[in-house]
Amino acid sequence: MFRLLTSPANWCGLGLASAVLLLKAAGLLGGLGLGVAALGYAAGFVIGGLWLGFPSTQEPAWEALQFSDEGDAREAMERALHGVRQLTEHNPERRIPPALQARVLALCAALDGLLQQWERSKGSLSLQDSFHARHIAISYLPEALNTYLSIPAAFASGKILDNGKTAQATFADTLAELETKVGQLGEDLAAQDAHAFLVHSKFLSQKFGPQGLDAPALNNIAAEERKP
Repeated sequence: MFRLLTSPANWCGLGLASAVLLLKAAGLLGGLGLGVAALGYAAGFVIGGLWLGFPSTQEPAWEALQFSDEGDAREAMERALHGVRQLTEHNPERRIPPALQARVLALCAALDGLLQQWERSKGSLSLQDSFHARHIAISYLPEALNTYLSIPAAFASGKILDNGKTAQATFADTLAELETKVGQLGEDLAAQDAHAFLVHSKFLSQKFGPQGLDAPALNNIAAEERKP
């Protein structure tokens, strides 16, 4: 609906219909009714559409980039990452510079890796970190990409925003923050797994090492063998 209201064809239709109403108000159309204004709108809409293009019936690709955190968390995250990856590779109207495009795809790969690590990890993420992990994939990254793609490329790269940076630079900062958080989550799981591995290694060392539980028996056997 918004695309229809803001389309050039709609504005042409409204302009011609308004002109007809003005002529009607000035008494120049005689007994002709408001139907003429409707015909004027239709004619203006068609002329504007043929001249400047009719409004698209399909939403831009980035407007469809909306995902819900419902059902299985892994499936929801995978769906979102797949959508982000597809849209980034498609890169409508080349709005994403190559450097940022590569970073978005790398972040998707890092999130995929985090999912796999999370599944096989012996550790666990805190409730807050679990929330962050899900929402980086399902909402934070898609929404950042979505809102960035809504900005014309020339404006995004050349217009300074209220924060003193361009939209392009701001998007790069957002990606940096998400990259840092994903890296921290991966390191946290890796540290927990390393600790679990160390604990298990110490257990094996205590059980089977020279000072383990079998050491007294081994010492007795060695002493018997040394007797004349």
